[in-house]
Amino acid sequence: MKIISYNVNGIRAALSKGLNAWLGDERPDVFCVQETKAQPDQVDLEPFTELGYHVNLNSAQKKGYSGVAVLSLRQPDAVFEGIGIERFDSEGRVLRCDFGDLTVVSVYVPSGSSGDERQEFKMDFLTHFLPYVSQLRKERPNVVICGDFNICHKPIDINHPERQIGVSGFLPEEREWMDLFESTGMIDTFRVFCADKDRYSWWSYRGGARFRNAGWRIDYLWTSDTLRGKLVAGDILDKVVHSDHCPVLLEIEE
Repeated sequence: MKIISYNVNGIRAALSKGLNAWLGDERPDVFCVQETKAQPDQVDLEPFTELGYHVNLNSAQKKGYSGVAVLSLRQPDAVFEGIGIERFDSEGRVLRCDFGDLTVVSVYVPSGSSGDERQEFKMDFLTHFLPYVSQLRKERPNVVICGDFNICHKPIDINHPERQIGVSGFLPEEREWMDLFESTGMIDTFRVFCADKDRYSWWSYRGGARFRNAGWRIDYLWTSDTLRGKLVAGDILDKVVHSDHCPVLLEIEE
């Protein structure tokens, strides 16, 4: 099974840049999307349904903001929106789909870069997201949690870490949360297959950051440790350009 996660920074904009053609070539079994920035009635689903995908969306109440989706070649057995807390769920940040004994969650963790209020909101979300995942794993042991976490976990995950001290996305409390998340038995699948530096999934639009590869690795495919023996491949598809992010990939045995 091939799973790809991609913050498209606006699904309509990405479609105008050839997202559907790329998706048709890549053809993942499950395609998790973050930052759709669209209401269901604003998205033309035909480019996806023509490729054979079932489309599930969880949009923010605010138009043109946030939103996640899961596209799958197989229709999910069950679909669940949010984590049960209105202040987070109104922003369309979590979508869960069950396929047999496998659960896939698309998550878009809030950014804290706009100021203290949103940074506090981000940490509050993370505080509640951890028990959500823990409870989910009790009910559904085989879990893939994928998406934009807006956190670089370790110095290897960010360009010039010595210059990023005090920057949202690389704060000690954010990285400590990632440590805690990992310690519960979650696997950062990319690092199972690649220990290289300078592999990133997001680049600022400013200052030619992508050309200089001055990036951040903030997009992840995590699995529960019950799936460790089924991991086949993990990669960052950094040559794919429809967004300021790029897709991240995981292949697992079915």
